[in-house]
Amino acid sequence: MGNSARQLLWDKLNEATGGANFDILIPPDPKLGDYSTNAAFVVAKKGDKPNPSAQAEVLKDLIENDLKADFEIKALNGFLNFFTKPEFLQDQLQKISEDENYGQSEEGKGKKIIVEYSSPNIAKPMHIGHLRSTIIGDALANVYKTLGYDVIRWNYLGDWGTAFGRVIAGYKKWGNSLPAGEAGKTDITMADMLDWYVRATKELDEDEGQKEFKKLEEGDSENRELWKKFRDVSLEELKKTYQVLGTHEFDTYKGESDYEPELKPLIERLEKEGKAKESEGALIFDLEKYNLPPGLLRKTDGATLYLTRDLASLGDRLKEYKPEKALYVVANQQALHFEQLFAVAKELNMAGSELVHVKFGMVLGEDGKKLATREGKVIPLQEVIDKITELAHETVKQKNSDLSGEEMEKVAHVVAIGALKYNDLKQHPYSDIEFDWKAMLDLSGNSGPYIQYTYARLANILAKAGNYQLPITNYQLLTEPTERALMKQLLDYPEAIKECAERYALNSLALYLYDLAHLANQFYEQVHVLDDENEERKNARLTLIATVARTLKQGLKLLGIETLERI
Repeated sequence: MGNSARQLLWDKLNEATGGANFDILIPPDPKLGDYSTNAAFVVAKKGDKPNPSAQAEVLKDLIENDLKADFEIKALNGFLNFFTKPEFLQDQLQKISEDENYGQSEEGKGKKIIVEYSSPNIAKPMHIGHLRSTIIGDALANVYKTLGYDVIRWNYLGDWGTAFGRVIAGYKKWGNSLPAGEAGKTDITMADMLDWYVRATKELDEDEGQKEFKKLEEGDSENRELWKKFRDVSLEELKKTYQVLGTHEFDTYKGESDYEPELKPLIERLEKEGKAKESEGALIFDLEKYNLPPGLLRKTDGATLYLTRDLASLGDRLKEYKPEKALYVVANQQALHFEQLFAVAKELNMAGSELVHVKFGMVLGEDGKKLATREGKVIPLQEVIDKITELAHETVKQKNSDLSGEEMEKVAHVVAIGALKYNDLKQHPYSDIEFDWKAMLDLSGNSGPYIQYTYARLANILAKAGNYQLPITNYQLLTEPTERALMKQLLDYPEAIKECAERYALNSLALYLYDLAHLANQFYEQVHVLDDENEERKNARLTLIATVARTLKQGLKLLGIETLERI
């Protein structure tokens, strides 16, 4: 298996500096080296005689013997600059090309991690607000799995509360009066449930929904049966949407309703232990020591809230799985809620698991405003998928009009979903993302389709080459600047994956793949492969292409993006 060049440098520098907190960066100017470190500045700052230039020379002497076979090291103005030697790159390419699992690791072996994401409400279609959670969460789960973790994909459904009382009230008012076979007894749809909810909200008294939900809470058999039907239909519809998006199956679907029986005993225990107290008729958890407003556990009317249910759910997760980490991929707007939840969990000594809120920003239109309909309503997710697919169809048709109708539909779908996901993941999740439809599908810009198209280009070369000779022994023939750049870029693939896990963000991997694709296109334009008369060099170049193509494919797969042999 190939080694990350940064990892090799870090190991030696870490030993030489006694574990100083330094950085290894890629200089903006290639003339300054392939990698550079500020380690000398860090060591000098700690020492009695702060002189970075002198410290750089000391560090150079300490590590040069161990690294001189692979790197040329230069000390300049206190920085240490490293130039990878051709032999090192060629040797690493050979190792990487032979390792089908390059990028995978066992660092998470024996450790569990729960990733909660998507988490839509039942009885309502998924909307644009669920898109980011679904895309980010699925890709993060992929990353942790490739790092060896036992990953539990958790979908926490919003399936309880007065809103469902309104759906039931709407059904009782209008559902039974529709012709059999439309809304009827058996083929209720998500659209029906949404219609009943909207009509009940507008046309019925507010207490109608509250009454029906109270009956549901108290175990009324008819309401329980209806609620179960609504939940089952919703899950079926949601799974179809996940299939369209190409996301993985969830390991667990649990809703707020699953914890309803646990809430009363939980509150009684908190009161008995003196953790919860009355305040103006409500029950609260005092979080003043965390500089947070009190956590509201029960309202004045006796109703429980999200915090109570999330505490019960967290207890369930920790008891069942004992995870190393529990991630919640939920929008920025819920930041306070999770600060309170984690603070309460800490006060209750619930577990040693690390709890992380993976926040993300809003989805904006091209005008920089929140993406919504003209009426200001949230856009259904299916509308977004339909629009990007239609635009992708036009893009693919212009690029390759020879595709059959069926092929065109498949390619357009894969390109559309790739564009949608990459547009999200190339940016840091904290940022709001903009839906610039044209840029999302730009085959020459920083887009998912650009990387997919690059992969298809490389796959086409390999298909035309047929069975080239393996194994290759003469990698020394790979001397072109574009070949060197590709070999060097391949080294940093494991690092890009690890960075995603460390930062709970996918942009490092997305941008790594874009850079790799960009370098591959430069190589494609400048180096002739198939008509190379030197067979040994041609085979070495084909191996390089195959390794780059495989890395693009596997990297995109981690982001949840499919590749095609032809676009």
